[in-house]
Amino acid sequence: MALKCGIVGLPNVGKSTLFNCLSNAKAQSANFPFCTIEPNVGVITVPDDRLIKLEELVKPQRVQPTTVEIVDIAGLVRGASKGEGLGNKFLGNIRETDAIIHVLRCFENDNITHVDGKIDPVSDKETIDIELQLKDLETVETRLSKVEKQARTGNDPEAKKLFKILSLYKDALMDGKSARTVEIDDADLKVAKDLQLLTNKPILYVCNVDEAGAVNGNAHVDAVREAIKDENAQMLIIAAATEADIAELDDFEERQMFLDDLGLDESGVSKLIKAAYRLLELETYFTAGVKEVRAWTYPRGSKAPQCAGVIHSDFEKGFIRAEVIKYADYVELGSEQACKEAGKMSIEGKDYVVSDGDIMHFRFNV
Repeated sequence: MALKCGIVGLPNVGKSTLFNCLSNAKAQSANFPFCTIEPNVGVITVPDDRLIKLEELVKPQRVQPTTVEIVDIAGLVRGASKGEGLGNKFLGNIRETDAIIHVLRCFENDNITHVDGKIDPVSDKETIDIELQLKDLETVETRLSKVEKQARTGNDPEAKKLFKILSLYKDALMDGKSARTVEIDDADLKVAKDLQLLTNKPILYVCNVDEAGAVNGNAHVDAVREAIKDENAQMLIIAAATEADIAELDDFEERQMFLDDLGLDESGVSKLIKAAYRLLELETYFTAGVKEVRAWTYPRGSKAPQCAGVIHSDFEKGFIRAEVIKYADYVELGSEQACKEAGKMSIEGKDYVVSDGDIMHFRFNV
């Protein structure tokens, strides 16, 4: 199943506007809470300049970029962990995602209401943090009650390990901290991930600003940056309303002129898609031939057979070897044949860990 990011936030912070820019799915966007009730799912093309360069060199019949799934989730209110508003649906939808994009309102606009009547993105962040932490605390305490006796009286090392991890999470959550702030040994990471805690998912905070703050942010952004400094989290500044205006322009040169006028070298939407891709710990390898140049997504750290399986399960089952050219070598020498002649194509086996940007050809037999 494809990995996906969920866009979350309080009502009226710009989630659906941003989602529309990302996917052109045109989720309803209006000035009232719970405008988005069912989660909208968009399959988003990941921009990659390397794919454009390969197209120039190979001149294929078609080009196929890779994608990432983004989900627009209903706005949350206080009490969601107890089922208030659309709380249960909201929390369930977050649980089904692999990473979180948390949109925070960092702009002033009297024409767009705020559920709390004031613009305070740090307070907004804390509202959602508390609801997710309360739900996680409920999950952790339930699991602790089941495993505690087994861990204390039995000889099950897995139960003892789980009890230790759950206890660490409970202490953090009781202190008002998210699960992602807890340092876990590498050996325990799989157990921690299997718990599926909401506040343990990787997170990207998106500060939604007005046009004036698109380049350098504003005081609200500075406050968010200070608030998350001790979290294992990323932050991005985007002017969603301005991005919506850019998205309406069909001509590439007009879009670029708009960005230049704003002092931006790249659209916020493009930066967000790339950030979401990294947040999910995804990387890209390429296949390059006259019929098709294509980008393929794989989880970071995957070995050659698993990456071959991304194309087709038979490729993984019957994997023999992978022929690999580094992207930089391909661009420098200009073709697969030139790379072969220069000794820049390597033959790799089952233990080869694929690198982002590798150009690959798989040999298999089923």
